This record gives sequence, structure tokens and C-alpha cells, in this order.
Amino acid sequence: MSSGSNSPGLAACSPLLLCRTLQEKKKKNMDALNDVNRGEFTWKINYFTEQHATKLYSEAFTVSGCEWRIVVFPKGNATDHLSLYLDVPDSATLPKGWTRKAKFSLSVIDQANNGLSIRKEKQHDFNATDSGWGYPCFIPLTELHDRTGGYLANDTLLIKAEVYVLTVIPPVNIQPTRPTDKFDSYFTSLEELVNAAETNAVGVGSSSCHQDGASTAEIPTLEEVEKAKQSLKECLSDLFKLNMKERLSEALSTLSSARTGLSPEQQIAIERFRANFSDLTSDFLTFEQDNAEYELHKLQKDRRLFAMKKSHETHILYKQLMDDLAKEEEELKRKMEGVNSRRNKLLSDWEILVVDCEEAKLGYKDELKKLAEVEEKKRIAEERMSRSTTAWSNLKAQFC
Repeated sequence: MSSGSNSPGLAACSPLLLCRTLQEKKKKNMDALNDVNRGEFTWKINYFTEQHATKLYSEAFTVSGCEWRIVVFPKGNATDHLSLYLDVPDSATLPKGWTRKAKFSLSVIDQANNGLSIRKEKQHDFNATDSGWGYPCFIPLTELHDRTGGYLANDTLLIKAEVYVLTVIPPVNIQPTRPTDKFDSYFTSLEELVNAAETNAVGVGSSSCHQDGASTAEIPTLEEVEKAKQSLKECLSDLFKLNMKERLSEALSTLSSARTGLSPEQQIAIERFRANFSDLTSDFLTFEQDNAEYELHKLQKDRRLFAMKKSHETHILYKQLMDDLAKEEEELKRKMEGVNSRRNKLLSDWEILVVDCEEAKLGYKDELKKLAEVEEKKRIAEERMSRSTTAWSNLKAQFC
């Protein structure tokens, strides 16, 4: 049985090549891990020649959980060159003894010919006493502002930072921001406002004015005096009813004419009140208007307080639901970690199985070749054996 040569597809799955493929895969995984620690940021500064500040700061950008920013001195840091630095913006808030080792490069981009862009690379240990590092003399200002060059196209400067974080002490624990954090902060202040409103609630009672009058009269009749007294009591109890001012005026007029049934003190009080009637009733009416406005705003305040309390109660419910979802998320995360671990184990075992399978396939093909060879040998041996058996039988027939 003849055997043909291996096909290209089968040859590509040889153990040596598969082993090389696995190594390349491992290298790619390592490169992916390194990519997490790498990052770049391009800073576009418009109207660069119109900047009057001694130094400018870029917005912060994050690489490997660490914040960075670019610092540029447009007119140079005590030099006649553009000065350029990489800086840690949150240095003052980092834990004591922090340090970051990083490889970084800073580039000034030539927007007309990228090949003329200037790039400088450095490795530095950033720490609390040395949180920024760079180049005081990055590019001469004359070269930067040369109109024949492309560094300031349309008065715009492009600066690029590339950062590769090697080590961070203490390690940065990158945690996603919980959506409830913002809610908690807001509703904590709301809760304080609600508590303060309930603690400082002011109870306001209505004020009233009562005065008794005499029951006898000299000039007005007894019946008129009694009516006047009743009107006076009603008016003094509630001056703000409709037409109460007119009734009060009539009652005072009647009682001021009475000569009996009133004490001297009552007569003096009636006369004084009547003499200042317009001012006093005006004060009462002004108070009523102000009091009505106060009661209105107090009612609105109580309604707003009630709305805030309801919102706060709803927030507590939402927060509980959010916490429950977070627990479910953690549980799902743990399950996914288990699933991923089992999948990775299965893939690893499968890769080993592929290697074993390829070895078995190659061995099987080798055995097929050998089987064909020994099968041919066996056939030849059988032919020889047949001849020998025939000769032996003939000889035996002659002598036995």
C-alpha cells in the first residue's frame, strides 16, 4: 500500500508549529496585559501665541489607574526654549510614600511633516518630592515659531504624551464608580435639610384681642349700648371679617356717647382707640395681609418639606434596590469568574489534547507506512513459504 505526502493543512498542525503558536498566543496575552499599563494623550492648544500665562496645564488623563497631565511653558522655563514636562496632578492627595515608575515620551508634532516631529523619551520615578519631570530645553522658541515649519499650524500646537507605567506603590485599586455614590451624596444633604426643618419647626398661634364694654347708657338707649358692646366684642375678636371695620366704628361711636355703664378707664380706652382708629385698623389690616402671606408661605414650605421627605423615603427604597442589584452583580461576577476559570482550564486542556491528537495522527500515518512495508514483506514471505511447503510435501511423499 502506497502512502502519499502530507497535505499543507496537516503539516501546519505539526507539534513544533503548534507549540510555537501557543508561545505566540502567550506573548499576545502578555502584550494585552502591557497595553493596560500603556496610554497616550494628545493636547491641542489653540491660539498658542496669544497665551500669556507662564505655564499651561493640560486636562488630566489616566493610564493604569494613575492620573497624569502635561505642563508646558510657552515662553520657556528660564530658557529660550519651549519647556515641556509630565506631571502627577493629584500628588498632594496620594498616600504617604507613594511612587510611580514610568517610561514616557513627549512629542511636539510637526503638522506639515510628521517625520519632522520632535520626540524625547525618558524613564523616571515620580514621587511626592519629585512629581514632575521633563525637558526645560525641548525645542528652541525660534524654531518653534518659524513660519516655514509646521509646529504652529494655524497658531495651534499639538503635544503628545505616551506613558508606560512600570510599577505603582501603593497599587492602584481601580474601582468603578457606583451609580449610588452621587445619589447618596445628594440625599445625605437632603436628609440634613429635612431634619433641620423638623427640628426648627415654628408653631404660630393666632392672636386675638378681647375687651368688655358697659351694659348701661345715658344718651344711647340700653338696647343700643348692648348692641354696641356685642359689635365691639365681635370686632375685637376678629377684626378682619367683611365690613368689620364699619361695625367697629359704629360701636365706638355709640359707646363714646354713653355716659353711664362704662368705667372711667373704659371710657378713656374707647376715646384713645377712636382717636387713633384709622392707624390702628390699618395696622390690623396690614398685619392680616402679612400674616396671610406668612401662612401661605408656611403652607408651601410644609408642602415642600413633605415632598422632600417623600423623595428621601423613595431614595432609601431605591438605594436598597441598588444595593440588592450590586449584591446580585457581585454574585454574577463570582459566577463568571468561576465560568471563566473553568473555560480557561478547558481551553488549556483542549490545547494539550490538540498536541496529543497531532502526535497520534502523525504516529498513525507513520504506522500506515510501516504496515504497508511489512505487509509487502509478509506477502513475499508467504510466497516463499508456499514454495517451501510444496517442496517439503513432495519430499515427504517420496520417503514416507
